[in-house]
This record gives sequence, structure tokens and C-alpha cells, in this order.
Amino acid sequence: MRIVLGENRYGKAETRLVRVDRGADAHHVTDLTVTTALAGDLARTHLTGDNSGVLPTDTQKNTVFAFARDGIGDVESFALRLARHFVDTVPTVHRARVHIDAHSWDRVAVGGAPSHHSFRRAAGTRCATVTVDGDATHVVSGVDDLVLMNTTDSQFHGFLRDSYTTLPEATDRILATAVSARWRHGSADAPADGWSTAFDDALRNLVEAFADTPSLSLQQTLYAMGERVLTHRVELCEVRLALPNKHHFLVDLAPFGLDNPGEVFFAPDRPYGLIEGTVLRDDAAPAEIAW
Repeated sequence: MRIVLGENRYGKAETRLVRVDRGADAHHVTDLTVTTALAGDLARTHLTGDNSGVLPTDTQKNTVFAFARDGIGDVESFALRLARHFVDTVPTVHRARVHIDAHSWDRVAVGGAPSHHSFRRAAGTRCATVTVDGDATHVVSGVDDLVLMNTTDSQFHGFLRDSYTTLPEATDRILATAVSARWRHGSADAPADGWSTAFDDALRNLVEAFADTPSLSLQQTLYAMGERVLTHRVELCEVRLALPNKHHFLVDLAPFGLDNPGEVFFAPDRPYGLIEGTVLRDDAAPAEIAW
């Protein structure tokens, strides 16, 4: 029996980068966490310790900073620049994956007008992952930690029961989640209306589908969200969603001589249900990539 080296990669995780574009009228902040991962002809460093084909992870970090000097633009474009650079300039690297989390900042209003240089952290984190592998390039956009809540119009009943089931059926409940969503572009070319406009539109459709779907299950809501995005964004071929069920349990106030007409809830942080699923076009070509 032989022991062999399997799939491997290496890179620099979570490089923190902040760029301030100092316009005369207002400053603009780009706040990123960038992770790079490279793979290719790298067996020698694992098997013999020969590092002659290894681009140091510190160099990868420095490349992120150096590329930011020329401007960042849309995170998808920045990730494409980095991934293509590593594949094109490092002979031993055949595959590069760049993942970016973009931390949004909203401009603070002062006296009713937007501040020139003051910001507060916005909700949700925009994401982009680019994989360059030979002649193939894949672009995935998305969002993390998008917290949403419906205080009514959600139910959960008619579910399977066994000897361990204690959950009561619900015909009117709070539905809350922290959305992690990814959508895969059919091409590495920017959408006709640009990466940022496409992101904003996909995000709006996710939120609207959550808000206006009468829900019999979080699974039903998940499908409605993915379907809405694909219906409105023809350049996308696949949406993946992870929806933790942020439970809200009605508190029994009867021991205190009080009623509770759906007003006071206990919101534990764990354990929680986790609903995951993929919604895709039936003719979408599969892509074996890390999301």
C-alpha cells in the first residue's frame, strides 16, 4: 500500500485592508478582509521540504496591499485581478482562489447632511469569491450576516411526529434569520449594469422575497428567495442559501398572573435550526469550486 499526497493548497488568510479615497467633496472607505489560496505543482514542499516553487504567504499579503494602491473598485474586479495575477506570474501555481469580505460603512448624517468623513458600520457583509483554474474562471458573489425578521405571516405545522417530538404546531410565529447567500455568475465578465448594481439588485430581491412570502416553513422561504434572484438576474445560474432559524419562543407569563397575546418572547442564541439549500436553473452547468 502506497501513501500519497492528496489535494492541497496554501495561502494567506484574512488580510485586513482599508483604503480611504480622499475626494474633495467626501471621503470614501473600502474595508476588506482578503483571503488567498493557491494550488498547483507544490508536491515538493510537502514531500521534501523544497520551497523553490512556493510564493510566500507574506508575499501574497503584500500583493493585496500593492494592488490596492491603484484602486479597488468592485470586490469582484479586485478578486479577479489578484487571482489572475497569481496564476499568470507564478509558474508553479495553476489554481488561485481569492475570497473577499467587504465590510460596509454608512455615511453619518450631521445636521441633516451626509458627513464628509464620518461613518458607521452598516449591516450585512458583501462577499465575492473568484477561482481561476487554467482557462476557467468562476465568480461568486454574496452576502453574510444579513439579519431579517417577519413578526407574523409565518407558520410551521403538519410536520412529522415521533415519540421524541414536543414542538407545538404554530399558525402565527416570528420568523427571523441571519442570511448567508451566494450566487454564481454564468460568466467572469461583469454584468451589463456592473458588479455593484447587480449585487444591490440581487440583495433587494432576496429581502423582498423574504418579506412578501407567506411562509409555511423556512425551507419554503429559502426557495422563494433563490427563485426571486434567478428570475430577476438572468446572468446568474445558481443561488446557495444558509438560513439559521433564529427562534423566538412565546414566554408563559401565566405564573405571574399575566396574559401574553403574542408580545413577549424569549430569543435563545442556540441551539437553532439550520436550513440550507441550492436553487438553480435546470440547464446550469455544474462548477466544482469552493464557495
